[in-house]
Amino acid sequence: MTRLIALALTAAFTLAGAGVRADCAGVNLMDQMMPGERAAIGARADAVPWPRGNFWTAERQGQSMILAGTYHMDDPRHDPVVAALAPRIEAADALLVEAGPDEEAALLRAMGENPSLMFITEGPSLLERLPRDTWRRLSEALEARGIPSIMAAKFQPWYATVVLAIPPCQLADQQLPKGLDGRLIDAAQAAGVPIRALEAYDTIFSIFGSLTDDQSLAMIESTLALEGQSEDFAVTLAELYFQGDSRLIWELTRLYAYDQPGYTREEIDAEMAMMEEILMTRRNRAWIPVIEEAAAAGPVVVAFGALHLSGEAGVLNLLAANGWQIREMPMPAVP
Repeated sequence: MTRLIALALTAAFTLAGAGVRADCAGVNLMDQMMPGERAAIGARADAVPWPRGNFWTAERQGQSMILAGTYHMDDPRHDPVVAALAPRIEAADALLVEAGPDEEAALLRAMGENPSLMFITEGPSLLERLPRDTWRRLSEALEARGIPSIMAAKFQPWYATVVLAIPPCQLADQQLPKGLDGRLIDAAQAAGVPIRALEAYDTIFSIFGSLTDDQSLAMIESTLALEGQSEDFAVTLAELYFQGDSRLIWELTRLYAYDQPGYTREEIDAEMAMMEEILMTRRNRAWIPVIEEAAAAGPVVVAFGALHLSGEAGVLNLLAANGWQIREMPMPAVP
């Protein structure tokens, strides 16, 4: 399961994570596929509700909201989207995001008060816990991301995995312009519109808290196996997002998981369902009451990672089941 966890994290945290900078030199993996492979993952994506599109409106009994599937870090292709959504935010009663400024501040406080959330503060470091060759490859990969090995040795295993899921080309100059979530937060602050969180700041820790120590360490090895294609994954996932094909990202993950040794396709499918439950479905179900309560007070804009939109238990389908009329929102073309 640990290889699949690493693949799933790459997909989930790229859409809930990094954008592609101009110096990412990877290729679009979709362009390298045989037509049969492309057709197969397209058919699987289209088999679930609401598989395509990033921006939607929802209405019910005079209440209304805009739902924006996001890509969380910097990319110039966000610019026309922000320009289109900023007036909608100004007219809204609130902007709902996965984590707002208050949650970010709370997370920083928690990390300062309890460094063990992210770092190994007691016991053997990764240098001591990993096989020698694995540690060598990990330290080289993290040094390529600007993280010295002496610091990397103290990373909690899950944190090392999440950092590895983002290629070096995406980690440069993180102080430069923000991704869609951050830009929409800026628009809300400029307009004096309240910002509310969909979930608690420590949700990420509960997601990883269910993993055993062996699973967490094995995730590092599994993610390192993809290091040579990290830029290709980054470019591919970005292209799919801006095409509005975010569900294809999940199915691309499945396709690569099928190629991992030691699994049958049935086992992969079962574990993909489990990972979707852990990373998305549970959170989606918890968000719905928060979203509906906010919408009852006035129009809202809701922004969250695009992978949460689609599927039987995706946000769109859960809202539709509650009587909301869902329509895709016309948006300006992305250059």
